[in-house]
Amino acid sequence: MLEVKAVSKSFRGLRAVSEASLEVKQGEIVALIGPNGAGKTTLFNLIAGAMKPDSGSIRFLGAEIAGKRADQVCEAGIGRTFQLVKPFADMTVLENAMVGGFRGTADREQARERAARMLQGLDMWALRDRPASSLTLPDRKRLEVARALATEPKLLLLDEVMAGLRPTETDQMVGAFRRLAERHGVTILLIEHVMRAVMALAQRVYVLHHGEIIAQGTPQQVTQDPRVLESYLGTGAVH
Repeated sequence: MLEVKAVSKSFRGLRAVSEASLEVKQGEIVALIGPNGAGKTTLFNLIAGAMKPDSGSIRFLGAEIAGKRADQVCEAGIGRTFQLVKPFADMTVLENAMVGGFRGTADREQARERAARMLQGLDMWALRDRPASSLTLPDRKRLEVARALATEPKLLLLDEVMAGLRPTETDQMVGAFRRLAERHGVTILLIEHVMRAVMALAQRVYVLHHGEIIAQGTPQQVTQDPRVLESYLGTGAVH
């Protein structure tokens, strides 16, 4: 479904992503992990159209999308969340989700139906009339996911949506993403530091360090890789 091949991006001479390659097959949940500053969000921005790569190829469903605008990438079927969650504070939960629901349509009822379906899937329907400003951090993160899902993506990019959550909240999010993958057929590529979630969700993992992919494999394989232990997880990591 997604094929990123030898993609690079530099900022004022500093190479944030260097010859990075990864692929995501339809129906998979794939994780991208690595230390802060490794280039993970930059790679997401390149895939999602927020930035243009200096070199390399990004193909989605067989079509080249490198250099396309964010709205064009969204229209092609890629939805994303953002690391810093910023809902429209004065709008209700439902109205926030409807922003994503207007992707490709000006029909208010269609946007509402899309938003409602995703809020129900994330157990947020009871909060639909509340202002987004009143939400807790976990609920703001779920709303961010609902808004992205309301665009009806084929591929969902999740950028640290479980950061700052308690273990029970993390487990609830893991359950929600599993249901999304199983019931709605959404393919997921996620950036995540919470290894509890990565181990529970991901079928395959890529590890990014100094902009380069240094390891890939199953969660069990990468958590036993000496390079990953040295650069990111530490020798006390739980396998």
